[in-house]
Amino acid sequence: MIFRVPQSSDLLMNSAGVQDDDDVETMLQGSSMTKVRSPRWKRKRMLKLMNDGVTVWRWAGVSFSVMEVECVQEGCKSETLRNLATSLPEEQCLTIVFKGGRKSLDLQCDTKEEAKHWGCFFYLFIPLTALTWIYGYLKQADMNHDGKMSYEEVQTLFKMINIDLSEENAVSLFKKCDKSADGRLEHEEIELFCRELLRRPELDAVFQQYSANGYVLSTVDLREFLKDQGEDHTLVHAESLVLTYELNEWAQKNQFMTPNGFTMYMLSKENDVYNPEHGRVYQDMSRPLSHYFISSSHNTYLTKDQLIGESSIDAYIRALSQGCRCVELDCWDGEKKPVIYHGHTLTSKVPFSEVLKVIAEYAFRTSPYPLILSLENHCCVEQQTIMAQQLHSILGEKLLNKPLNDKALQCLPSPEDLKGKILIKAKTIKMEQDSSSSDSSSSDDESKTESKPKAWKVSRDCKLSPELSDLVVYTHSVAFKQFDPCAKKPPNEISSFSESDALKLIKESGKLFVRHNSMQLSRIYPSGQRVQSSNYNPQDMWNAGCQMVALNFQTQCEEMDLNRGRFLPNGRCGYLLKPSFMCQPDSEFNPENTGGGPGHNPTLLTIKVISAQQLPKPDKEKLSSIVDPLVWVQTYGAPIDNNTKKTQRIGNNGFNPRWDCTFKFQLHVPELVLVRFKVEDHDYATKNDFLGQFTLPFTSMRTGYRHVHLLQADGSSMSPSSLFIHVKITPCYSSPAGQVGTHSDRE
Repeated sequence: MIFRVPQSSDLLMNSAGVQDDDDVETMLQGSSMTKVRSPRWKRKRMLKLMNDGVTVWRWAGVSFSVMEVECVQEGCKSETLRNLATSLPEEQCLTIVFKGGRKSLDLQCDTKEEAKHWGCFFYLFIPLTALTWIYGYLKQADMNHDGKMSYEEVQTLFKMINIDLSEENAVSLFKKCDKSADGRLEHEEIELFCRELLRRPELDAVFQQYSANGYVLSTVDLREFLKDQGEDHTLVHAESLVLTYELNEWAQKNQFMTPNGFTMYMLSKENDVYNPEHGRVYQDMSRPLSHYFISSSHNTYLTKDQLIGESSIDAYIRALSQGCRCVELDCWDGEKKPVIYHGHTLTSKVPFSEVLKVIAEYAFRTSPYPLILSLENHCCVEQQTIMAQQLHSILGEKLLNKPLNDKALQCLPSPEDLKGKILIKAKTIKMEQDSSSSDSSSSDDESKTESKPKAWKVSRDCKLSPELSDLVVYTHSVAFKQFDPCAKKPPNEISSFSESDALKLIKESGKLFVRHNSMQLSRIYPSGQRVQSSNYNPQDMWNAGCQMVALNFQTQCEEMDLNRGRFLPNGRCGYLLKPSFMCQPDSEFNPENTGGGPGHNPTLLTIKVISAQQLPKPDKEKLSSIVDPLVWVQTYGAPIDNNTKKTQRIGNNGFNPRWDCTFKFQLHVPELVLVRFKVEDHDYATKNDFLGQFTLPFTSMRTGYRHVHLLQADGSSMSPSSLFIHVKITPCYSSPAGQVGTHSDRE
């Protein structure tokens, strides 16, 4: 059975360039492959792209979504395939790396042409519209595969797409669409049925609000709408939107936008709550490293817990693909060469060299800015020397092994200066200048340094390899002692703090911590008690200007949602410029007491949660259950700005629930605030089930009527699931008495 997707979806698929693509044709026909786990374990499998354009069928009912795929490695790149490289034709091999903790899929195609087709396919961006989404379910609901929909099959569809219509409404809708009155929906009747299901009364209301005649939006009407949205409302922009989203030829020719065209525009990425301008690198990248938040991972090699979990190179691929710019390598002595694992536990081991090979390949695929390798070094001197050799030989010119210039270091170099370079963060051999070299007649420090060679002596109890120590340039790991405003510390010294130590310093000396982080780099790591690889709240650390707030990327949780939201802007490059009030050595900002000080910019954020569309089921096995959704809106920032509010639950409707619920948030330091939308399925007896979320910085939010495109727990797309909201931002004022109000209050 083949359902014909309506014209609007056809146009979108054509615009994406995928409908007539040779790679897609190969996928639709399917390919015979061999799944590989070891020299002895190989099984024949058939991979086939389903008609919905997103589901890949594997075998015996096992399938996965294209949106679950992190990346595809062509050739023998995975650990498993590399070990078998001599016995496998590399041009026929590929590895599908999944998001989250799911194991990768190592495959050998029958021909190199098929391997190329599948590799190219996964690099394509395939938009999943609401219409293609529902047509995929229509196919599943057609039990007898006759291409028609009986009333019983329509009832099955309702359960699949998470909608609970009363018998009266369901029968009424069916009869309305059954123009032939034969008890079956087919062809145009099915298209009408889909359009009726996907009707958006709340969008129609917005359309009617701005349409002068109630039938179409003229360019004048559209410009008025765009002005209220707070975006480009020029005639040129309005005309371009009509050309892009209006499908009716007559309307397009006369520069009108119909309700259908308006709906297409409102559902597009162009109308996202997230500012598309922040999807590129737009910040100044020429400031010292200490002026940026840096996306950082803890125990990067682990896929699960810290006791018996698996160590894998795939974990590095996932972290780097998410824009992570500081990964951790716990290095221990192997039989002959160093390995990486969580020491003194049953976690599996990965050769140090294998991790470096993956890092060399993926270091700059997502971001061109410097990658920091945080080495936790437990190796003997001999194997440290091997580490140094492998770093040189595998990373090559990417490895930064000497300063950028001979000038005295006043501050750290910038991300722009270090573009394409890999930095080593580790302890170094403490050198002491021999007293015999200190005798000089010159009073010029610089000339003294240049004119006389230095004699150095190494501490006798040193357990560090000179070769490895020499690779540490701008990120010398040193133990933190205390904040000393009078002592000028070298900018290239970086200290690591446990989460508890960092929180204590923030509470007791928040202002001094902010000043410290204006010049020095700080890395925060989770408590050793977090054996299940849980995470702490990173916002507390960002409030103090800590740059490298390291989290367990393998754990899908609220804290990782915040991390993804924090580094969503600036092209997801992993570097985000800190607010200016955090970058001064004499900063007065105190995260524990922000009233009236630097960064204090009272702002009222008003969010109206209007509706949701096509929410998923929390458990795919419970096809008969319908969700009872509710929405949480949360703000994270300085302690005074932390707030949580929620809507009421809507019973038995995950398809198009409606809330029309308005929340107000008084923000004091908006530049630090993250806004998180979370949707749950209400449950009286047990904990609510997670349905989806989206987190973004307040500074990246757009005002007006917007859609929030929800993400899964691992950060991957949940298209077409979304929220429809309205955002209003109002600057506030402070009265002499210290009360806060909006300017509209004064009017």
